[in-house]
Amino acid sequence: MKNLKTYLLPFVIVGLLFTSCKQAKKAPEEGKNETNSIVEVPQNLKWSERMMLSEIIRFPEASKLDFVSTPRWSYTNGLVLMACSKVYEQTGNQKYYDYIYEYADSLIDSTGTIATYSLSSQNLDMIKSGDVLLYLYDRTKEERFLKAMQTLNSQMSSQPRTSDGGYWHKKIYPYQMWLDGLYMAEPFHALYTKTFIEDDEKAQENYDDIVLQFDLIQKHSRDEKTGLLYHGWDESREQKWANKETGNSPHLWSRGMGWYGMALVDVLDFLPENHPGREKLISYLNQYAEAVVKVQDESGLWYQVLDLGDREGNYLEATGSSMFTYVFAKGAHKGYLPDKYLAVAEKAYKGIIDNLITVEDNGVVNLTKCCSVAGLGGNPYRDGSFEYYINEPIRNNDPKGTGPFILASLELNK
Repeated sequence: MKNLKTYLLPFVIVGLLFTSCKQAKKAPEEGKNETNSIVEVPQNLKWSERMMLSEIIRFPEASKLDFVSTPRWSYTNGLVLMACSKVYEQTGNQKYYDYIYEYADSLIDSTGTIATYSLSSQNLDMIKSGDVLLYLYDRTKEERFLKAMQTLNSQMSSQPRTSDGGYWHKKIYPYQMWLDGLYMAEPFHALYTKTFIEDDEKAQENYDDIVLQFDLIQKHSRDEKTGLLYHGWDESREQKWANKETGNSPHLWSRGMGWYGMALVDVLDFLPENHPGREKLISYLNQYAEAVVKVQDESGLWYQVLDLGDREGNYLEATGSSMFTYVFAKGAHKGYLPDKYLAVAEKAYKGIIDNLITVEDNGVVNLTKCCSVAGLGGNPYRDGSFEYYINEPIRNNDPKGTGPFILASLELNK
């Protein structure tokens, strides 16, 4: 019997090793990120690069950046990838450029057709990733990228409008302007015009139209009492969320204001110095900054519903806080805002690091307390109430937060 045990022992050991290998291979099926176990994010890097590396670990395919199972063309990809381009420009690490290129390469065919994009949907959100194409075409001169950009730019001509010229946010949301739309479309529209429109008259028309969108948001969405802007405006007053007198949605939403602020500081990069609307946009940005600072929490962060921080259920939210930090830092650096707003950005950034950032054992960085999604109308119907905003799902590492966090980190050189 002793000899038999001795004889069988090697087979038992091999069997146990084989079983443990099979179990290890099962780990990804059980929801573990296999990449996390083998890739580390060095903690001696700047926060911008640490978060960008973490995003690549979380989403190895850039076309699936927003927790989706199949590739898609969307605004969240454009947001994070343009942040990635700035990390690439700072570091020269080819990994970041390849990540950006893979997104466009996988979704745009040889004819310039963009997979999952529909021009007929007239959705302003889909313009945002055009920024990626502007970036890549400047470096590759690939004809397919130019054709795809031309398609996106054509949407700016066919997009339905309100009676005074404001873009509907989407075809399915008739007569509605949302703060989001300014960021989704106008930086692309401005840079495309600057880069490709050679006819001076047409270029001037485009720049005038870009400024008009900001004029209309200021006219229709600004709350005179607080200086903040409402998330949505319905010209028809038909939506259940719309105030029957003003057409505004009921509340002042953090990320909506964040989108608008980022639109202002980014469009100013491309609007000609001699355009008469330029000083007007800078004045809008200063009004905006004054209003947003008034509702900043002592922690440096901002609440999901901006002006109701003391109301039960409200919470300090990461995506809006990251956006505001970027807006204040860039606005001050560019000279659009007084220097005092740089201190506001520093305080906000410290609040993010102290309260919303966690780091895993392998160095992967997480941004917590992100509102995953919020909108108005649709099915199921979103009524824009306080209860609606605070009860939308909260998750870690939403790209609407990680992208602005990277941008803010770069502006503050942290």
